[in-house]
Amino acid sequence: MKPGFTMPASPRLSTRSLHSPPSSPGIPVHRALPRREPPTNPPDPPLTLLHPVVSASRYSEPPRLGEQFTSTPTLQDGRDSNTKSHAAVHAVGKLASKAADGDKWSWMPRIGAGMRNDIRKRAPWYVSDWTDAWNYRVVPSTLFIFFANVLPGIAFSLDLIETTGQYGVQEVLLASFIAAGAASFLGGQPLLISGVTGPITVFNKTIYDIFKGRNDGFVYLEFMGWVYLWGAIFHWVSALFNAVKGLKYVTRFACDTFGFYVAAVYVQYGIQVITRQFSQSSVTGGFLGIILAILTLILPHYANALARSGLIGRQFRRFCSDYGMPITIIAITGLAYWGRFDSYVLESNMRLPVNEANFRAEGGRDWVIKFWHLEGKYVGIALPFGLILFILFYFDANVSSLIAQGSEYPLKKPAAFHWDFFLLGCTTLIAGVFGVPAPNGLIPQAPLHTASLVILGYEKDPATSSESANSENEGDDRPQRSHSRDQETIQMSDMEEARGNLHRRQSSQAHPKPKRRMSMKDKLEKRKAMQEENASRREVPVAVVEQRVSNLSQGCLCLVLMTKPFEHVLGLIPKGVLAGLFWYMGTDALLSSGVTEKMLYLVREKRATSPREPLNRVRKSRICIFTIVELLGFGATFAITQTIAAIGFPIIIMLLVPLRLFVVPRLGFTEEELDILDGPVASPFTMESVAEY
Repeated sequence: MKPGFTMPASPRLSTRSLHSPPSSPGIPVHRALPRREPPTNPPDPPLTLLHPVVSASRYSEPPRLGEQFTSTPTLQDGRDSNTKSHAAVHAVGKLASKAADGDKWSWMPRIGAGMRNDIRKRAPWYVSDWTDAWNYRVVPSTLFIFFANVLPGIAFSLDLIETTGQYGVQEVLLASFIAAGAASFLGGQPLLISGVTGPITVFNKTIYDIFKGRNDGFVYLEFMGWVYLWGAIFHWVSALFNAVKGLKYVTRFACDTFGFYVAAVYVQYGIQVITRQFSQSSVTGGFLGIILAILTLILPHYANALARSGLIGRQFRRFCSDYGMPITIIAITGLAYWGRFDSYVLESNMRLPVNEANFRAEGGRDWVIKFWHLEGKYVGIALPFGLILFILFYFDANVSSLIAQGSEYPLKKPAAFHWDFFLLGCTTLIAGVFGVPAPNGLIPQAPLHTASLVILGYEKDPATSSESANSENEGDDRPQRSHSRDQETIQMSDMEEARGNLHRRQSSQAHPKPKRRMSMKDKLEKRKAMQEENASRREVPVAVVEQRVSNLSQGCLCLVLMTKPFEHVLGLIPKGVLAGLFWYMGTDALLSSGVTEKMLYLVREKRATSPREPLNRVRKSRICIFTIVELLGFGATFAITQTIAAIGFPIIIMLLVPLRLFVVPRLGFTEEELDILDGPVASPFTMESVAEY
């Protein structure tokens, strides 16, 4: 047995770990990396302090029996040294499984096993989810995600509000509060932000267009109540039978394509908001909306550029990153009422259409929709629409959860995909009862929420900054490659550091030095030396403030906006500001998209490309083909949403997964090229929620 792999002293055999199925040919299965399982009450370092990075600490433990190894030692003749041991492990697992079950129905999926496992793993962290919120990062994160969630949700619903007349701003705010409250108190992953998205508004509006003008007992909100009820039933059944485990086949190919589509929809909606102003108000008012939109687009990008520039001080740069977008919205809204702009921004249809009443539904209807009064024939017609809604939420919500828990974020708390999807069915039913748009996982708000809670620290060794930067960038897409070599290096460096500390401790005990009080000059010199040392290091994520307060707080702010004085303030925001916010969030997502990254690589001059760029090892023809396939998937999804068949766009989105699994590998890619171009979204630690069932 070679160095770098040590068998644990007393391995524990369990049926679940021994009974992991082998990978099927042609289907990439994410190999489970060994990780450090957190104790029930782990002694965590204070998140308010910057502490050095200990790379891959989660994977410093040796692998346990039943886990797949990322790098298997081989014998001189090329045979796998662990082949026989793996076969023995699987054989023992089968025998243990038969002995434990002992009946002929053991092949059936264990009903609710995924949800029980999620609750069992997540429950010990519930108290710390609240206590960990005592951190400054929660404050800017709450403000940021509040503006990023509420305003786009309202702007997305403008078309639905104006077309149907059945929904209003109050309904959108209540939907956001329902989603935030459910995720905060009962959710397995409270970092996941849910709200009113563009796809659900397209879904609701398309149903309205299909049945518009019917007077044979059809009531729109009652019909939507049945659609949501059928969708909730499909959610519950799939969660009970562990159908969420299909997420292990979702790679960055599908996530990047869908994210590219969502970003394009943001830009499109911003353009629609501006163009409608020319027909709904004066020409001068329309041009004022363009000015406000451009300013709202540019200023947050400029704040982000300052945050990455290294200018002035670290606190100032972090302030720009945290508050650039909220300050921009407030400042540009105030600018709209300055000077001669005032008379134009007060024109009709230049601002948000709000109902300045306390918790009153649109049109004065009752909040509870009596959908059980709908005629029986429409109950059956609602079933296929509920199935389509389930397909949309299965992909949209789970992909947003995957991206929010991506491998680039150093998360320590386990995921709960099965339980969260079951809970999403509950919120969908509640939305149907109250007659509000069904909340769903948000892209790009969910990953932005996680990013806003990241604690930054400095690299441990400044001499290896460039190398570690390259390995981390590769690790975002390919966390399993070169893992054993990195792990061995980390273990060796830790051992050498431990020996050095022990030697210094023994020397100090043998030859104690007299303590000398440090003067002010020495303190200043020491601080200056530390600043110079940190200047040569690169800031990297070292922790995430995983808590439930920021999501709950932004949901409560949505509830506060439903009161009369605050909704009046909300009604002062010009539509041009909303259009600019759409453009900012859409362009920010496009610039960080994997699709855009590959397109920029193809047109970038070779001298301007880093020699450590992983794409250098991929043929440019293969990069072109892979990017074209992603763009075709995006184009098909975007095109169908512009037609009356927009109700079927979730099916196109779901087809991205089999397209990647069965079609893309047949286009002449090598295994190494696919490994570089594509890979798992989240780390094996996060994917354990779906890998076991």
